[in-house]
Amino acid sequence: MNSPLSSPPPVLPPEELAATDDRIIGRAFKWSLVFLMGAVMTVGATVWWVKRSRPVTPHVIHTPVTALSRPAPTVTPPRVNFVDVTAEAGIRFVHFNGAKGEKLLPETMGGGVAFDDLDGDGDADLLFINGMPWPWDLNEKSGPLPTHALYRNEGQGRFVDITAGSGLDVPQYGMGVAVGDYDNDGLPDVFISGVYTNRLFRNLGGGRFRDVTAAAGLPPGTDQWGVSAAFLDYDNDGWLDLWVCHYVQWSREIDAGIAYSLDGRNRAYGQPWNFAGAFSALYRNLGNGRFEDVSARAGIQIRNPATGVPAGKSLGVAPVDLDGDGWLDVVVANDTVQNFVFHNQRNGTFAEIGAQSGIAFDSYGNARGAMGIDAARFRDDGALGVAIANFANEMNALYVTANRPLLFTDEAIVEGLGPASRPYLKFGLFFFDYDLDGRLDLLTANGHLENEISKIQRSQSYQQPAQLFWNAGPRQGGCFIEAGPAHSGNDLFRPIVGRGSAYADMDGDGDLDVVMTQIGGPPMLLRNDQQLGHDWFRLKLIGRRANRDALGAWVEVCWDGFTAWRQVMATRGYLSSSERIVTIGAGRRGAPRTVRIHWPGGAVQEVGPVAMRQITSVVQDTFGQGTASGQDGGR
Repeated sequence: MNSPLSSPPPVLPPEELAATDDRIIGRAFKWSLVFLMGAVMTVGATVWWVKRSRPVTPHVIHTPVTALSRPAPTVTPPRVNFVDVTAEAGIRFVHFNGAKGEKLLPETMGGGVAFDDLDGDGDADLLFINGMPWPWDLNEKSGPLPTHALYRNEGQGRFVDITAGSGLDVPQYGMGVAVGDYDNDGLPDVFISGVYTNRLFRNLGGGRFRDVTAAAGLPPGTDQWGVSAAFLDYDNDGWLDLWVCHYVQWSREIDAGIAYSLDGRNRAYGQPWNFAGAFSALYRNLGNGRFEDVSARAGIQIRNPATGVPAGKSLGVAPVDLDGDGWLDVVVANDTVQNFVFHNQRNGTFAEIGAQSGIAFDSYGNARGAMGIDAARFRDDGALGVAIANFANEMNALYVTANRPLLFTDEAIVEGLGPASRPYLKFGLFFFDYDLDGRLDLLTANGHLENEISKIQRSQSYQQPAQLFWNAGPRQGGCFIEAGPAHSGNDLFRPIVGRGSAYADMDGDGDLDVVMTQIGGPPMLLRNDQQLGHDWFRLKLIGRRANRDALGAWVEVCWDGFTAWRQVMATRGYLSSSERIVTIGAGRRGAPRTVRIHWPGGAVQEVGPVAMRQITSVVQDTFGQGTASGQDGGR
């Protein structure tokens, strides 16, 4: 996250010779001085030329994408309306960030949202993560403190606030949320990160939760600022472990001691450059309801090699099997420092290979202000892409690998995600198939940090519209085409101070609906009203040898001449969690020829015929064949 006014200083020639006033030397040395200066300038110019010819950044080992544009689209996105139903659905939540004019950095960074079936009744519920007043302001706050908000889906996308008495109605300066069944009892549990506090809530059923943070061996109070988090089974023992990103070393005193300003007079939210970095944390699930901190021995505590201090300033995390070996790797989006790629060594440790893989920097060797992140096989050729939402005046990144695992190239420009995204400050980002044609599209939630940014940068605004990119497939030479109000209605693009985002099928019609949060305001719940007549089916995977949620599994769906891939993963984007059920759009292809599940650990099983326009539960079969049971999921 860069400050609006902060940018690297211009690169100057390495040798800069100061002019010498020959009047000081004296007239007697005039010609000697001229000769000497000429010689020095010649040597200096030679040195400058040699250094200029060397690569400026040796980190990048892949070939940069140099295309600045692509041919004009020959196809147009389909008409798929997203309708704002926030009020109609009964959502009354308003995010509270505690801001009272001090411009403290956490006030502009939260909060996340979970969109998933949290009470086990088959409908996707909503959990909004909230802030609270700062401790030094508590005496000035009258009435009950703000808390997180839990909304139960009553069916057909109607929600009821069941926060009171849920166990989630606790004050916390919250940031991110992760959803996963850590105890394999069939009920999704909830982890909420925050400033100096983390909380793990065990699901008791019926919309009730219990805080088990201390009992589970997790530190309830820390000196860290927790942001995005993910449940994942990194050691393939069948139990979900927990990864927690930490942003920077922050305190009120540190923040106040750094004079950030936009105009030289008034205080502003600052960039992270002057805050020390922080380590991410990895907690291994022991299988008995407790976790242990294995961060150090797992090799994820990356230090600056020159100073020895923590190198990361992490905001987003994407667990994904990068090389197809059945073991989850982890990609971490860092703000103003290099991104991390943790390659799973299959022995409880990771090797950080961000620079070698090509994901650490942009194509010119620069770090960017990375926020949200997601990974998917989005192309018809099965290429894996890692998309990262970056700061204003920086393009989205789209690191792609095809035939060489663990070697990526940023193809954001040629794939259509580059120039169109540059103006916006992007936070929430995820892949999803909004038109059910079988190809994964992409959405970003956008919004600036400063409410008065337009006064000094006319190209910027505090509230910004979301961006939706439709995947046209190989017809374009690059996949993505921006879809605007003419294609998807006005509501989706109403400017907000966007942060977290998530998706789920909230009304049981098979297409994916969207929620976006914003700083200090209400969320936006958008119903997908597509009427394209495309077929679909949904899969709920249940692991036996693998973790019960099947997080990390890949679904491979084959038609004649077309294959779609989906990863089962709840953590997507920025601070948020989307539903764990997998939606497969079929377009007009009909029922697929083959459906295969690639379980964590490498086991592959083929599933029998799946019913269209329904949810099919697939239970892992230890003998290699899937068992499936249909469930009415459509209208």
